[in-house]
Amino acid sequence: MMRKRIYIHVFALLLLCAACKHQQDEPQLTPWGEEQDSLSADFDLEQIVGNGEMIVLTMTGPETYYDYHGHYLGTQYLLCQRFAEKIGVGLRVEVCRDSAEMVRRIKDGEADVALFAGRDDRLAWRIGPDKPQLEKEIKAWFRPQLIAETRKEEQYLLSSRSVRRRVFAPMLNAKGGVISKYDAQFQQHARRIRWDWRLLAAQCYQESTFDSQARSWAGACGLMQIMPSTANHLGLAHSDLFDADKNIAAAVKFIEELDGHFRDIPNRTERIKFVLAAYNGGSYHVRDAMALTRKHGRDPHRWNDVSQYILALSQPQYYNDPVVKNGYMRGTETEDYVRRIISRWNGYRGIKTAAHMNTTGVPQKAHHKKKKYKI
Repeated sequence: MMRKRIYIHVFALLLLCAACKHQQDEPQLTPWGEEQDSLSADFDLEQIVGNGEMIVLTMTGPETYYDYHGHYLGTQYLLCQRFAEKIGVGLRVEVCRDSAEMVRRIKDGEADVALFAGRDDRLAWRIGPDKPQLEKEIKAWFRPQLIAETRKEEQYLLSSRSVRRRVFAPMLNAKGGVISKYDAQFQQHARRIRWDWRLLAAQCYQESTFDSQARSWAGACGLMQIMPSTANHLGLAHSDLFDADKNIAAAVKFIEELDGHFRDIPNRTERIKFVLAAYNGGSYHVRDAMALTRKHGRDPHRWNDVSQYILALSQPQYYNDPVVKNGYMRGTETEDYVRRIISRWNGYRGIKTAAHMNTTGVPQKAHHKKKKYKI
């Protein structure tokens, strides 16, 4: 009987140990509602701060991380950036192809945090299994309203309200055939790329509404909204970004580069649309859309075909396609950009322009509420 009791006690003890182990392995909920493994290793936050950067894994997407005119956006990325600023470090983002790669790499200790979009766009952060102090710091910092605040901030940055500019009329003098006070510069520089100067004017209006002092939140400056990084590439001094003539000249030089990049498109009229799309959304995204177009059996050198896949690059089944190398794109903006410029160009071509360019006129500011100009 005594031996039987001992067996029972030993068996109960084994069950208790197993239950405790199971409880330790049970995933815990993070403050934002996603599951996360418990953390047990002794790795402190000071090492991350000492290194000066936090390594983040994510996938490209509208909720996670994407390139927008040379700046990175995505609610999760912006939220993580806030936290990084709070602890005084930078972010090093490494993009993964899928969630399985993210899980494997975070478990292997290759990163500090993994960001991905959960179901119904819930935010999910998975923290490395050897970083308890980092987890503690994030939990102390996080509050649910941060998500709404970050989304609101991102939507503002993506709106036209974030561009500081005066809105001028798209035609300075329709009867006199004067589009803007910069017509002489458009005519002069358009010769370099063999463009109709009115097309260059139409693009300029889309970029800045003929305001030479326009500036976007992303740092794009002047008539043709040249980014400082692009200015460096083109050899344009930052002090000259708001100089109308030099800004247009730099834009034309950039357009010439893009035109060369799309030399495989034989039809010049078609190529113009691809160049405009690349000016706005990046040539790499346009190439992704062309690859999708080709994969789906349509003509990758025809804009009407490719524009459908420019739009499709905002959908996961397309931006996660193996032929896509640069991920998510806000395709609606780029498609609209090209369409509006071509439409305005056609409008300008229907008006007899002045034989001699009059550059002394002053553009009329659009101040009547009833007269709103489409940009």
